[in-house]
Amino acid sequence: MTEISMSGLVEGAKKLGVTLDSYQLNQFEIYYRNLVDWNERLNLTAITEAGEVQAKHFMDSLTLLPLIKGISMESLRIIDAGTGAGFPGIPIKIAMPDVKMALLEVTTKKARFLEHIITELQLSDIEVINERAEEAGHKSDYRESFDIVVSRAVAELAILAELTLPFCAVGGYLIAQKKGDIRLELENSLKAIEMLGGRLSSVDKVTVDELDDMRYLVIIQKISQTPQKYPRRPGMPEKRPLL
Repeated sequence: MTEISMSGLVEGAKKLGVTLDSYQLNQFEIYYRNLVDWNERLNLTAITEAGEVQAKHFMDSLTLLPLIKGISMESLRIIDAGTGAGFPGIPIKIAMPDVKMALLEVTTKKARFLEHIITELQLSDIEVINERAEEAGHKSDYRESFDIVVSRAVAELAILAELTLPFCAVGGYLIAQKKGDIRLELENSLKAIEMLGGRLSSVDKVTVDELDDMRYLVIIQKISQTPQKYPRRPGMPEKRPLL
């Protein structure tokens, strides 16, 4: 088996103040190998070259860690909404093994990959929820049960707020990873965020050399309960966003 250098991930993580030990680096290597293997059968990612995966998937996921570590709560419970192949949830879990993690993914084949990789990486306190956000968001086990909701490349912010804020406990945070010029998207999301019990806290630019495009972390604080009627039935958030 060809050895894969993880030096890019090591150096990039250091810039974020994250030190990865040999066990964690081995987990990331196993993750990479399985991602590429399963990608031949499933459409998990268009990025498969080792260096690019380390930068654009693993490191991109780890850019949330300084924010997460700055949220002073005991036994953090995090949900990654629309996780796909496990980003950013699994890299966060590898780097912070003590957090409780849930991975929400509607596509059954991707959910099977997630279950497989959790076993391969020997991760504990992590579950896969193979459901739509519109349905899971109304279940008592999940509704307003998480300290932090994370999401990457899922939907426009107005739509994303309806799909994700119902999972967030009052006092918790939604951290959305965004790319490009998001000024109009932000402006169009403010009404939805307010209606769903949130408040825009900050927009932080990601400044890591390995990620040279425009990347932002949009942080929304949950300040009041989400009205019971949200999220609306499947498909409605996308068809009729709360603009």
